[in-house]
Amino acid sequence: MSSHGDPIPMTSAACGPLTGVAEVPGDKSISHRSLILGAMCIGETTIAGLLEGQDVLDTAKAMRAFGAEVSDLGGGNWSVRGVGVGGFAEPDGVIDCGNSGTGVRLIMGAMATSPIVATFTGDASLNGRPMARVTDPLALFGCQAVGRTGGRLPMTLVGAVEPVPVRYVVPVPSAQVKSAVLLAGLNAPGQTVVIEAEATRDHTERMLAGFGAEISVQETEEGREITLTGQPELRAQQIEVPRDPSSAAFPVCAALIVPGSDVLVPGIGLNPTRAGLFTTLREMGADLAYENAREEGGEPVADLRAKFSPGLKGIEVPPERAASMIDEYPVLSVVAAFAEGQTVMRGVKELRVKESDRIDAMATGLRANGVEVEDGPDWWIVNGLGHGNVPGGAVCASHLDHRIAMSFLILGMAANAPVKVDDGGPIATSFPIFEPLMGALGAQVSRDRA
Repeated sequence: MSSHGDPIPMTSAACGPLTGVAEVPGDKSISHRSLILGAMCIGETTIAGLLEGQDVLDTAKAMRAFGAEVSDLGGGNWSVRGVGVGGFAEPDGVIDCGNSGTGVRLIMGAMATSPIVATFTGDASLNGRPMARVTDPLALFGCQAVGRTGGRLPMTLVGAVEPVPVRYVVPVPSAQVKSAVLLAGLNAPGQTVVIEAEATRDHTERMLAGFGAEISVQETEEGREITLTGQPELRAQQIEVPRDPSSAAFPVCAALIVPGSDVLVPGIGLNPTRAGLFTTLREMGADLAYENAREEGGEPVADLRAKFSPGLKGIEVPPERAASMIDEYPVLSVVAAFAEGQTVMRGVKELRVKESDRIDAMATGLRANGVEVEDGPDWWIVNGLGHGNVPGGAVCASHLDHRIAMSFLILGMAANAPVKVDDGGPIATSFPIFEPLMGALGAQVSRDRA
């Protein structure tokens, strides 16, 4: 079942060349943060290019529930009139974050140091994901959390009445955990310090600085140390959301494996903490070029041109690159199936606790489509068959995971037999225009009768 309705079975079949311009939606990470930080300002923040997928729309609803005035102005333009740091009101009802782990964890952080109570829930996938990784550090501020066994949703948070600043070493590479702690630190007096041994996406740090927070980053023996001075008055901003590199991954990867393809994906955010997939693809021999490199809103941006690449080679992806491409491993494994030789992916245990166990979901589906895969607790290996040799023909379970569903639909575009997914409904959470966009490029993706 999809996160917001009945299952939507879908099929993808081999197609002719994919050609044209793929204007993917706005960046999901930046969209979430724009709404949350806008709600923590005094004044009006305007946002252009907001991703209007279900995950982000759920965050918009949550900000309204906490007292911010959030308005859809049309055409991807939104307005947020905030309540200031520490100004969240207690919501009347339960905060439903749907399928979004990013949304719920960041919102928990934002409210954890306000003297209010809020209850959070989500769909079956989100309610199965661990929240202790966020609630444990939030407890250091004085926030209390009561949830289901194993630290799972539904969960009620009691915000700290007299929050204290914390010094926290992030135990696993997670931008969500880091960001939750920083957002909680906004309403704590003094300095909150977060240390990460391995750098993760830094949108929160960049955006906090842009909104006027006093924040500094330095490299120390312990790792990357971020220091935030609490209780600032954040300044409302005008935000231009760059296009999402995680969404761009799908038309880019499809172009690489479908014969004759030439696809331009304009205006993609290439923050170095997010661009690991494109570096990896080029190392595999992908015909992938950056054009018109520029900076927009403090973020590096470029147009990506991807062309069919029949000579892809398997490589060993450096484990230290995992944090910069953690959401892209599923579709990378699809490209790896069409490469020659082994593609080895290590240091990826975070994939086990995403919307689904993404290692297991992809390994199971690839095997069903005739691709040999080996996997362990924090690694997996895809034994590529080379261009034209992937059998396909299987029905794959999406496990309520948008990236799993889209990855297998990309597989079907170049496999020898059509590939089906049991439920493409979750795609709407992050890439609501996936079907028409890919169809306009020449893909053959159809909805089936349930």
